[in-house]
Amino acid sequence: MNKNELQKLRDLPIEGVAERLGLAVNRHRSLCPYHDDHTPSLTFNVAKNTFRCYACGAHGGTIDLAMEVLKMTFPEACYWLANEHNVILTEYKPKEPKREVKPFDAKRYARYFEHPWLSPNACKFLFEKRHLHPAVVRYCRLNSFRDSLQIPYYSQDGKLIGIQRRYMGADPAEPRFRFPQGKGCHLYNLPVLKMLRPEEDLYITEGSSDCWAMLSAGHKAIAIPSATLFNKKEMEQEFAAAHIIENGNAVHIYPDNDAAGENLYSELLSASDEIGFHLVRHDLPDGCKDFSDYWIAQSVHCTPSPLKNK
Repeated sequence: MNKNELQKLRDLPIEGVAERLGLAVNRHRSLCPYHDDHTPSLTFNVAKNTFRCYACGAHGGTIDLAMEVLKMTFPEACYWLANEHNVILTEYKPKEPKREVKPFDAKRYARYFEHPWLSPNACKFLFEKRHLHPAVVRYCRLNSFRDSLQIPYYSQDGKLIGIQRRYMGADPAEPRFRFPQGKGCHLYNLPVLKMLRPEEDLYITEGSSDCWAMLSAGHKAIAIPSATLFNKKEMEQEFAAAHIIENGNAVHIYPDNDAAGENLYSELLSASDEIGFHLVRHDLPDGCKDFSDYWIAQSVHCTPSPLKNK
């Protein structure tokens, strides 16, 4: 991972990371994991995004806290933070002198999604664990490769513009989400924008997995790959091309139940004012981390997908 990606991990809201690690945060304090603490002595400075214990002197940021609580090495803690907060890391590639990274070659990858194949492990993950509608999985052209899912990204016109890998193995040091070297991120499921009728609702999610759940629930949806990868300019361009504003399509969101989800909602709310679309918020019930959790809990995977009859 590079310096920019490390900075994204350090910029994750410190109290949100602490809560994800199992610390009970109340009024910017929690029990200190660095010593046998019986009264909350670990203090969080949300302005500086740091922590400090005034009893034992421990201090640091998000990565330091994860290393201590989980007893992990620096790389392991970084990958854990990335996986837990949907921070997408670029594919690792050793540095080679005087060689430029080749741009993404869509022709090289397109053939893999012409006749997608799913391994037994992928089917178990998608259908048994995630309760996704088979029509949605076919529509999204998800493909298996070794111990990962290959997730294709298409333009509104159906052209392949990117691929995302979702790791399904058991190695905790392996990043859950990655893009190929030389390729950046895009909004996911852009072709659905051309399926929208005037004034029809559009849903936006954080991550492709939530998008699959939203599609399975019967909604037309796109996804921001990660809360840390919101691109307002791209959204403005895609919404303009699909005439979202002129057609009066409201945009709905179920923010993830964490600090990163709240930050993403705030960014979208600000963007809605600048771009001019109507943003509608829905809150998930307690106990549901994201919309995928809510979808699984509802056990409504037999609901017809809006894409089945399109």
